Order: sequence, then structure tokens, then C-alpha cells
Amino acid sequence: MARWQPDAQGRLANAALDLFEEHGYENTTVIEIAERAGLTKSTFFRYFPDKREVLFGGGTVSDLLVEAIVSAPPAAGPLDAVADALDALGRTVFTADRREFSARRQAVLNANTELREREALKRIDLTASMIEALGRRGVPSLTARVAAQLGTLAWGIAYDQWIDAGSADFGPLARQALAEVRAVEVVR
Repeated sequence: MARWQPDAQGRLANAALDLFEEHGYENTTVIEIAERAGLTKSTFFRYFPDKREVLFGGGTVSDLLVEAIVSAPPAAGPLDAVADALDALGRTVFTADRREFSARRQAVLNANTELREREALKRIDLTASMIEALGRRGVPSLTARVAAQLGTLAWGIAYDQWIDAGSADFGPLARQALAEVRAVEVVR
């Protein structure tokens, strides 16, 4: 693959995922990833601090969540603001053209304890970002924590369904998961 081709970051991510599937995460080096993508090791490190981050997308998702929560309509309650943020992820990150990559990525994560731990830490960071964004909207701290935790729960449920669903969009799945979470309060 020629180095001049566009989307170096995407090429690196695809090369890494291919190699992780072929040889295992532990048995794949940054140099192998860069070579498979037709790039250099230094180019790899321009985009990712280490080989784990190739699977986690840096701060893009966090930035999108915060922006969507902060810019939700003023009358939106905390869970509605979180729902708007999950919809934004469905429009920009969890799109139909990313479903296959995401399902393959999840299989690699599921096969590796270190990566599952990293994913759990990333979700904690994303929850903290949602709490901070809700706080910027004036939501009291405890309410923001609860809404963010419920949003993270709904996200996880929707993500699992989305990578298995085939045709369902992420946003409606996330809204359905949030509706189920809200319904639990009514059931006694």
C-alpha cells in the first residue's frame, strides 16, 4: 500500500484489527501494524500513543458526548440530554459502515483481558465526561452522576444490540435501552 494514500489513521486501525485477528493482540507489534498499513512506525505514533489506543479512538467519542449534552435543548432533562448525546454518537460514530469493524473490534476485546480492562477504564472516563457536561448544564452533582451512569448502561446495551442487529441504527437502540431503564422505575 502506498504511503501517499489518504486516511492513514483508518488504515492503521484496519491493519491493526486484521493483525490482532490473525496473530492475536499480544503477538502483534506496532511495526507490523505500520508495515501492513504501508506506513512507518513514526506515523503510527503520530496518531496513537500505543497499540491499545488503535481500538479506542482517542478522545473523539468523549468530545462528541460532551458537545451533544451541553448543546441539548435547554428544556431537556438530564436523561434527555444524555439521549441526545447517544443519538449524536449513532449519527457520527456508530454508523452502518462502522458496524462490521466494531463487531470485529469487540471480538478482539473479548479475547483479551488487558483490552477488556482498558475498555472498562474508557467507559469510566466517558461517564465522567457525561457527568461534567451535565454539570455544565446546571444539573446537580448526584443527579448528573445517576443520569450519566444510566446513560452508560443504556449505551452498553445498545452497542451490544447494534453490533449484532444487522440493520438497526444505534440511536433508536440507545433510546429504547433508556426507555427500558426508565420503565424499571415504574415496575414495583
